[in-house]
Amino acid sequence: MANTYTQLYTHIVFAVKGRQCLIPKQHKEALHQYITRIITNRKQTLIRINSMPDHIHILIGMKPDIALSDLVRDIKANSSKFINRKGWVVGKFEWQTGFAAFSYSHSQLGVVVNYIKNQEVHHLNQTFKEEYLAFLKRFDVPYNPKYVFDSDDDSET
Repeated sequence: MANTYTQLYTHIVFAVKGRQCLIPKQHKEALHQYITRIITNRKQTLIRINSMPDHIHILIGMKPDIALSDLVRDIKANSSKFINRKGWVVGKFEWQTGFAAFSYSHSQLGVVVNYIKNQEVHHLNQTFKEEYLAFLKRFDVPYNPKYVFDSDDDSET
């Protein structure tokens, strides 16, 4: 795309199916490297990635030549296959249906990078479900709580 200049930053968040804790700490780096390769092979720029046992945050710089939903589909499908090939979990690993994505300006990148970097500390005080719903509310994304997660247990907070 000659003469096309963009600066598109997107924070992507999605969960392990059923919000199960299936991303072990000892495999995080390998998973992050694999996802980084998917993103760079699609000619996009990874800015920051971090995962917790039940979800992942990815901040990317996007070019307008790929649909966000196609990129996330590729990340989720290929990383699921990768995890299953490695045999990191008993049974079959799957990501939950859907994802959340939020756009940021260049001036906000430092804050978002630090937020993603410090997930372990952040989640000492807030569950993933609380975090996810807070993002949806902060960005004024309409949603039906009944459909936010594939399997929901109201006893979880």
